[in-house]
Amino acid sequence: MAHEKTRYKAVIADQTYTIIGQESKQHMDMVTKLINEQLAELKELSPQLDNEQAAILLAVNAFSDQLKRQEKNLNLIKEVTELKQKMVRFTEMENRIKRIEAIENEARAVLKENGSDHKIKNHVEAQQILNEKRKGQIKQRSSN
Repeated sequence: MAHEKTRYKAVIADQTYTIIGQESKQHMDMVTKLINEQLAELKELSPQLDNEQAAILLAVNAFSDQLKRQEKNLNLIKEVTELKQKMVRFTEMENRIKRIEAIENEARAVLKENGSDHKIKNHVEAQQILNEKRKGQIKQRSSN
């Protein structure tokens, strides 16, 4: 839902500014408070700074922080994409394992039907057992 643009009067370093934006009053109150706190901190650390110089340093710090966050966000997006790809591969692998287990279980049932106590060593052997059973069924149908 898009917010309507509103006017906000901010007092920053004893100067009043009218800011037009879509953010809530609470958001803008917090922004104004943080700006004033950081300006006061900069002026405390470097008393020789005038308001303009402190504002420039604050802007530089803000843009630096923003760039770091954007880089972090891009890295997180990349990481999420890679994790999603791994999850797809994991799910595919999990489905393959389930199919192999089903083949092996079916092959065990065939061996049990035939009274064999042979242990299946791998899925290839299980598939061969099922193939032999199917060949036999096909031969039986064709001879009828």
